[in-house]
Amino acid sequence: MAVAEQIESKIRDAMPVAHLSLENESYKHSVPPNSETHFKLVLVSDAFAGMMPVRRHQMLYQLLADELAGPVHALALHTHTVAEWTALGGEVADSPDCLGGSKHDPEFGNG
Repeated sequence: MAVAEQIESKIRDAMPVAHLSLENESYKHSVPPNSETHFKLVLVSDAFAGMMPVRRHQMLYQLLADELAGPVHALALHTHTVAEWTALGGEVADSPDCLGGSKHDPEFGNG
C-alpha cells in the first residue's frame, strides 16, 4: 500500500471525516522522482471541536507515528472543524516551493 493510502486509511479509521485532502508535495523538494516523503493534509472533522490547533496536530502525530518515523519527512497539517472550514470558504493556502537542500543536484532530477 502506498504511503498516502496508509495515511488516509489510518485517519478515516480513527475519526469521523467531513473532508480529507492529502497531497503528495514531494515533487516540490529535493528528493528522487516518485517519492512519498512530503505531504499536505487538509482534514476537517468535528472530532477537533474544543481542541487547540497544537492538540489536533499532536493527535495526528501520534496516529501517524509509524509513517513519520519512516518514509514521511514532512507533513503540513491544516486541521479544522466543519464550522471553521465553512468560515474559511473551504480553502487553504498553497504550500511554498522548497528552496533549500540540493535543488540543483542532477542526482535528484532538479539540475
